[in-house]
Amino acid sequence: MIGRIIQLSRKTLDVFFVVAGVLFLLIGIVGIVLPLLPTTPFLLLSAFCFSKGSKKFHHWLLNHSILGSPIRDWERKKIIRKKSKILATVMMAGSSVFVLSKDTIPLIGKVSYSLVLISVLIFIWTRRSTEEL
Repeated sequence: MIGRIIQLSRKTLDVFFVVAGVLFLLIGIVGIVLPLLPTTPFLLLSAFCFSKGSKKFHHWLLNHSILGSPIRDWERKKIIRKKSKILATVMMAGSSVFVLSKDTIPLIGKVSYSLVLISVLIFIWTRRSTEEL
């Protein structure tokens, strides 16, 4: 009986992780075209969820021709390529110009937004760009 309950809850957990992985993947894909929405964190969350819920989806994502390379770099080597760092920095700078120029956004929103962007940039630029020998 307990084995059946554990098996049932494992299946439920797998479904939860697959659904969450699909949701994060969709948000990440939307983030490719929307400069205010980050892409990479959602793709990494998607990869994490798929690794817990479906080896098939995880394998598919890691081997995807466009999305797979940065995820593989992060999962296997904990690196963020310099091209990705520059692109992220340019996109964040562009979005910050937009956000900070709006009079309708309160000061606390602008300060919070700036602190988050600075934190993300510090994280990105303190990661290795290439595999160390």
